[in-house]
Amino acid sequence: MALYTLGLSHTTAPLDVRERVAFAPEAVTDALREITSRRMVREAAILSTCNRTEVYFDGGEPREVARWLEDARGIPPATLDPYTYTLPGDRAVTHAFRVASGLDSMVLGEPQILGQMKQAVRSAEAAGSLGLILNRLFQRSFAVAKDVRTQTDIGSASISMAAAAVKLTERIFPSLADQRLLLVGAGEMIELTATHFAARRPRSITVANRTLERGQKLAQRFGAEAITLAELASRLAHFDIIVTCTASTLPIIGKGTLERVVHLRRHAPVAIVDLGVPRDVEAEAARLDDVFLYSIDDLSEIVQGNLQIRREAVSQAEEMVAAQAAHFIQWLQGRSVVPTIAALSRHHDALRRAELDRARRQLAAGAEPDAVLEALARALSGKLLHAPLAALNAAGDAERAEMTALFERVYGLPGSAGDREA
Repeated sequence: MALYTLGLSHTTAPLDVRERVAFAPEAVTDALREITSRRMVREAAILSTCNRTEVYFDGGEPREVARWLEDARGIPPATLDPYTYTLPGDRAVTHAFRVASGLDSMVLGEPQILGQMKQAVRSAEAAGSLGLILNRLFQRSFAVAKDVRTQTDIGSASISMAAAAVKLTERIFPSLADQRLLLVGAGEMIELTATHFAARRPRSITVANRTLERGQKLAQRFGAEAITLAELASRLAHFDIIVTCTASTLPIIGKGTLERVVHLRRHAPVAIVDLGVPRDVEAEAARLDDVFLYSIDDLSEIVQGNLQIRREAVSQAEEMVAAQAAHFIQWLQGRSVVPTIAALSRHHDALRRAELDRARRQLAAGAEPDAVLEALARALSGKLLHAPLAALNAAGDAERAEMTALFERVYGLPGSAGDREA
């Protein structure tokens, strides 16, 4: 079995490592083309989110893939070894099912991961790196996730990242009614964050995005103002709460910028929740007085606070995942005998064609049909039995005993284990 998952996640690596490994969405397809064009693997898909970067692959060596990952992200050799996991075969299958079901998420049961996995599949399809094995794996993952969400309460009482962001800012501003909110980005996470903050009725909401049109589309839903990222530096000091989540590979808000913001605000506190991976705000800014900077890892304490409520649902979900993983692994193991089955079919089909051609020639020469049919049956029986009987005769004592037992079981011969028990 050559199926593997290699990667790291919030359970094994700190944020400063995860952000170095993360792939921007537009970079995934090219990375997959590279890894398959180098014939390092037969199939591959990359799942890269704020909490994990994982390479799912079939037909490759994990060590080579690990070195490729470090090279692709510009990381020195062996740097990632303390943080990465390699899951072979059955463990890779179970892991994929758990990830899709939200069982391995920082926010237990969160639904966003399913959409992210579907995007990973679309990227693999675009790169031409999705084959039979991985396509089957992911499609089953989606089906298992649907069953888990509909048949258990895994999603009940869950606290999303967006809700946790609100709770964090309420530590600084117990009431958000007088606070001015800035949302940087216009993706799904920011949209969810806007929904949660809007329910607290802040004094104002502003959306800053690279493209004004997309920012305006989100802003209109919440009666907010839209600005471009180019306006950010001049407007930043006006906001009490900043939540950012973009696909930028470099910080868009630096420590120096925030030093000026603190001065302009006359040291009034500013709460910043950075949900970006890589981070949108320079980590050094957390040292500034009056700047309360939270990263995505700071949200883990809040989102894990209600695990006890869902303990029973988790147990149910894990049982469902284990059962479905066993079915998939059985199918995967069956794939290993397909070449042998195909070879046997070709071999026997060649024998059939040869004897059938001989019988037709005999009939054309005027031979009696019954005699031709008898000769055909006798010749086929002899040729079908020749190889196994020759192998049995040539075997040593120990091997002959094993082969005898095998033939008895395969052909259901008298003297088989089942017949002796009967």
